Amino acid sequence: MNIHRRLRGVAYQTFYRLPHPVRRRIVRLVVPKYLVGAVTIIRDSEAPEPGRLLLLRQPPGRSWGLPAGLLKKAEAPAVGAARELSEESGVVIAPEDLVPAVPNAIVHAKGWVDTIFMGSVPASTTPLVVDGGEVLEAGWFPLDDLPRLTPNTAIVLGVYGMGPHAAHSPS
Repeated sequence: MNIHRRLRGVAYQTFYRLPHPVRRRIVRLVVPKYLVGAVTIIRDSEAPEPGRLLLLRQPPGRSWGLPAGLLKKAEAPAVGAARELSEESGVVIAPEDLVPAVPNAIVHAKGWVDTIFMGSVPASTTPLVVDGGEVLEAGWFPLDDLPRLTPNTAIVLGVYGMGPHAAHSPS
């Protein structure tokens, strides 16, 4: 057995003998911290293929993005996704009606993790309501003719085979 493996074993044994609160504090000091967000990809249930997506234009207002926001402390991701969707667009979907996307989480290099949920509503009977502050405008856009997207939105949609980065998404 080499010396490095033996030292690592001793370190783990020592660590696991520490009281749980001390172990937790050590882990929080050593492990990178991430913000966790919830994103919804909402399709128009009435639109013919390839379909339409709900997008939001937020300040500074040059590009369009998906309904999204940070989770509150101890908030379940689906609950946060439904809350952000309602707050930003006026679209109300029960958390249990949102479907976790596959993959359900995307880790971004700049230090946050997005949990992604899919849903659909009939655009013709679903009013879009924005506050004019956090969100300037909301609208439905054909998947084959999307407006200029925020970089993060283009990346997220690409993971699911949509938008300008769809060709680059993993298969």
